[in-house]
Amino acid sequence: MKKTAFILLAAVIAISLALAGCSKREGSGNGGAPGDTRTPGSTASTPDNSSSDNAGAGNKKRITVYGTAADKAVQDVYEEIAQAFMKENPDIEVDLQFPGSEYENILKVKMAANDLPDVWDTHGWAVIRYGNYLADLRDEAWVSEMTDTIRDVVTDGDGKVHALVLAEAKDGLTYNADLLRQYDIEPPRTIDELMAAAEKLKTESNGEVMPFYFSGIDDWMIGQFFDYFATSLLISPQQNEAENLLNGTMDWDKWTPLAETFLEMYKQGYMNKDVLTAKYSDLPNLFAQGKVAFTLLGPSFADEVHKINPDVEIGLMPVPAWYPDDEPNFSGGERYTMGVWKDSKHLAEAKKLVAYFAKPENLAKFADVTKLPAGLKGIEADHEFTEYYRTYENIRVFPYFDRVYLPNGMWDVMCKTGTALLAEQVTPQQFSEKMKQEVERLNNK
Repeated sequence: MKKTAFILLAAVIAISLALAGCSKREGSGNGGAPGDTRTPGSTASTPDNSSSDNAGAGNKKRITVYGTAADKAVQDVYEEIAQAFMKENPDIEVDLQFPGSEYENILKVKMAANDLPDVWDTHGWAVIRYGNYLADLRDEAWVSEMTDTIRDVVTDGDGKVHALVLAEAKDGLTYNADLLRQYDIEPPRTIDELMAAAEKLKTESNGEVMPFYFSGIDDWMIGQFFDYFATSLLISPQQNEAENLLNGTMDWDKWTPLAETFLEMYKQGYMNKDVLTAKYSDLPNLFAQGKVAFTLLGPSFADEVHKINPDVEIGLMPVPAWYPDDEPNFSGGERYTMGVWKDSKHLAEAKKLVAYFAKPENLAKFADVTKLPAGLKGIEADHEFTEYYRTYENIRVFPYFDRVYLPNGMWDVMCKTGTALLAEQVTPQQFSEKMKQEVERLNNK
């Protein structure tokens, strides 16, 4: 056992050294997209051993914090709040670290060695992946203020609260509000209304407006479609496949309508013809010019568009329902969080830091920089999507489909097979068969 622990610790150190000074930038979107992986922070530039004692700071207690944020603006907010906390608590040093694209791999090694940061971003996996390593925060003062849409996401069946949610993901469709007004289109409520809107945009613009834009090179954009609409098709309806997916008994033929609809969108000209060779990087400019109507991207997409055209109005809407008798939904849950290691040598100080980040004025800073709602009630934010979040505040939020209902590794399967579908390398039925085969294979690994 000692030998195994030594090997694991050596692996942690090796990865940490390899990542020194490394930085990866996030993009838009979620689950496996560039927005899912997150330059060195305030007091350290390399991932370090997690729960340090008083190393390098006299008698100060050092709290190591790992974050997934890659955008400099978001990192700056972490830094600002941490500096204010240390000023009020001179006996505590906050060591902020943002490891970049290897974040998940580093955390997995640290879990195996049971040598975790004092505080870390659970990035969508607070309960499922990290639950056994996190302290129970149910007695913290901020817990009573958790939003109705996030409470169940970070709370397990026994009532254990796993993390503070700094920014709550509510991912749906962003759209060019100016274009929808120009063509007299209301934000679609169902998939049929969305396809009707696409037909209207294509026809009345004489092909000048692409209803949707996808990239086969940056194929996470294609995976996004299947991840979002799988919830509308299989999870959101009253009669759903949630239990069957979890226990491995779902009839995967029920996936076929998703593939059929996506292929039909391509054949009907509802997306860019060059989808297989197109790049995500071309989208912000096209959207800013009014040539693309709908995207399956998160709100951070807005900043890229407004650098090109500050006057375009970008709207946000939930994912349309698949069935007329159902309601639209958001995909999401945790975006940026703070969970506390249950075995931290400085547990009280770590919880104190998290409570400081939970102050309304601090959560408001995160809301403004991320353009996302905070995980606590009553936080006043001021950005272009605030009115949309208020409009849709009662819309249900489901966890990202792949995070709950698919085994690790399936995100890539959805992206690659969705691209193959458009290339006519697989049929919709073969897509469903591929999903079934890969789910069974990965579950049996």
